[in-house]
Amino acid sequence: MKTKNVILATIFGGMLFATLAAPAVQAQTTKGGTFTVSADIVSSYIWRGIPQEGSKGGTPNIQPSITYTTGAFSIGTWGSTSFSGLVKEVDLSATLAMSKEFSFTVTDYNWNCNRNYFSYQSHATDHIYEATLNYAGVTEFPLSISANTMFYGTDKNANGKNAYSSYVELGYPLTPMVRVFMGASLVNSPMVYGNSSFAVINIGLRATKVVKVTDTFSLPVYGILGCNPQSGKAFLVAGITL
Repeated sequence: MKTKNVILATIFGGMLFATLAAPAVQAQTTKGGTFTVSADIVSSYIWRGIPQEGSKGGTPNIQPSITYTTGAFSIGTWGSTSFSGLVKEVDLSATLAMSKEFSFTVTDYNWNCNRNYFSYQSHATDHIYEATLNYAGVTEFPLSISANTMFYGTDKNANGKNAYSSYVELGYPLTPMVRVFMGASLVNSPMVYGNSSFAVINIGLRATKVVKVTDTFSLPVYGILGCNPQSGKAFLVAGITL
């Protein structure tokens, strides 16, 4: 166990040193649009109050993303891989910004990667499609609301039919660097959220600090303290954005 921890610490430290020594360009403008590349390193992967690598949270994860934006439309990919190798996720998404406050997103989740990635048959796929309507709030009252419903794929209930797992999250900034949030699963979701009826599954606070490393490079560091009242679990996650 000690040897494994030393190896993980060495990998983490090496990646951090490489990033500080040679910061990458995060955005590149092309004719008609902009590519953005980033990555987070988190102490454990918690998604909507659900640990993605065992009930105790698991090992650190690397979470890269690539996004292409042109006008009000953007497409992208986001993934997560754990240091243990037990988590492998590759997601795709498309977003339309309908206004400054409202946007609509369709996400293709794949966090199992057990079956053929290119299999999209409802009962023979690891993919889940989700539609999201997001409200960013206004300056006078910056309450954000995100409504999400899964509508196709491996999100099934006990009788094998689509569960239409639905999650709503409210967020509110206490300061420019501190945000509180609360999320709930609205319907029976045995596979994704583990609830049989309405349940609050994600309550917490996220605090961010920008650490100045050099005159031209700063490192956003954040911490998330939260809990899942349904499962009776609490979590504390640390992360950095590269």
